[in-house]
Amino acid sequence: MADHKISRTKSQILIREPESIYQIRGQIVNGSFHGRWHFSFGENYDPEHMQFGTLRVFNDDTLSPGAVWPLHPHHDIEVVTYCAEGEFRHADQRGKGDILKKGWVQHTTVGKGMMHSEINNRPDIQMRFIQMWFIPSEPNLAPSVEQKSVEKEERANRLLPLVSNEHADALPIHSDALVYSCFLQKGHNVEHSLRKGRGLYIYVLEGDPVEANGNRIPVLGAAQIDSGMDVRISTGGNAELLLVDVLL
Repeated sequence: MADHKISRTKSQILIREPESIYQIRGQIVNGSFHGRWHFSFGENYDPEHMQFGTLRVFNDDTLSPGAVWPLHPHHDIEVVTYCAEGEFRHADQRGKGDILKKGWVQHTTVGKGMMHSEINNRPDIQMRFIQMWFIPSEPNLAPSVEQKSVEKEERANRLLPLVSNEHADALPIHSDALVYSCFLQKGHNVEHSLRKGRGLYIYVLEGDPVEANGNRIPVLGAAQIDSGMDVRISTGGNAELLLVDVLL
């Protein structure tokens, strides 16, 4: 298990270095996986990072070509899946599901129960996806799945709402949470106003490091902000980001 070095800056931004995030490798159907699990999940028990507000799980998983995470059950979670590389395919007890390409997002209400599977749809390249679980606003909801296609230009140098109950073009969610994506380029910055009682989780998926209010977040590193403030993010290169705004 990785050691859990973290650093809190004077501006109340908790930086999580890449080596502090738990990593795991294993075999699954037709191949293997490599996971970076930010909070307690499966065999990883981390009392310092059990959840962050309504955000319960934040997993960055890469599946080898053609690999399949077989059908497994869940209940009473809100799942957001973001494809970071390759082609992700969701399947459940109803059969074959739809495909996500890079930058696309899917929301699943597991509710009263669902069997689902994560699949690398391509036999020739690896597939990487970020899966987030949120605590639902109420139990035993009817299961549902919906998704949204997103082109790179749509998220360039802006915080694009992917999942939100406050933005008409985003996928709705049965939880007090918002998920944004951003492709940030050199010379640009984005800002997010964090309201009181809310937290912000920033993850640098790929590209170059970013700065949040002057604090460096490396690639594959994260920042956790748990007090109301205006957050300004910039980079010296190009960076792909996910931002999660949650009720604490």
